[in-house]
Amino acid sequence: MHFILIVLPAFIIFAVGYIGQKKIGFDRKSLSQAALYLMTPFLAFRTFYTNELTMDYVYILSFCTLLCFLLIFVVIVYTKVARLSYSKRAAYILSGVFMNSGNYGVPIILFAFGGIGFNYAVIMMVIQSFLMNTIGLYYAGRGSSATFSVKESMVTIFKMPIIYGAFAGLLGQLVPLPIPEFFMQATDLIANATIPTVMLVLGMQLASIKRSNVKVKDIGFILLMRTVLSPLIAILIIHLLSLEGMLANVLIILSAMPTAANTTMYAMQFDTEPDLVSYSTLVTTILSIITVPIMLMIFS
Repeated sequence: MHFILIVLPAFIIFAVGYIGQKKIGFDRKSLSQAALYLMTPFLAFRTFYTNELTMDYVYILSFCTLLCFLLIFVVIVYTKVARLSYSKRAAYILSGVFMNSGNYGVPIILFAFGGIGFNYAVIMMVIQSFLMNTIGLYYAGRGSSATFSVKESMVTIFKMPIIYGAFAGLLGQLVPLPIPEFFMQATDLIANATIPTVMLVLGMQLASIKRSNVKVKDIGFILLMRTVLSPLIAILIIHLLSLEGMLANVLIILSAMPTAANTTMYAMQFDTEPDLVSYSTLVTTILSIITVPIMLMIFS
């Protein structure tokens, strides 16, 4: 029961966004863009500026990269054996590889582990954002157009302010320039509001998802990836990197988070099996009220 109570605050906020979208109807795109372009850069800046550079950064980067490419390898092997289309392969990668480590994982880790775990989760969120906006965007584009290039995905990532916020925070550590207290106070206010905002937006996004024409076997494979294969591969990587303690536990728990909500926007933008990707987000998020407490019970 204790671990379910850790998850419940997040679901209450999701529910507020969900009900608000159903009953009132908000401009989700504007709210999402405000959180993405105006708020998350300040959260990234504060995290990277206030946390001393250590080997933990290298470990988290190595973990995220290895997990991403190993999960993609699993999808490629499965889709080749099953002789599925490239569009379906791209949808599996979007839904099965990229987890919601940001507007779901970060608050869960905060509730479960406190400030230190929260900082680990934000660092992973920034790295995941980079991977999703390069590799994820590339596969989303290739799912509908074979001409979509790595260059186009790189242009997109350079438009993401969260990356610049993270680099600015790192630069602030490396170059001993004093930052005015009034600026950090404003940064704290925006950073503290970021996570509740993106959680509300996720609830609104979930309210707009419909099943449409989605096959059970497709959802089943994605569920297998997100709830079983991803954490198992994560444990393997943790042992490979010889990690232990809170950092190891946080990374394993985040690896089992539901499908990232942003993948739905990519799938819709490029018409890469949008029904499958969006419904995967809904189903994995709902089931996470069971799967995430189990992960917390084992690894916290």
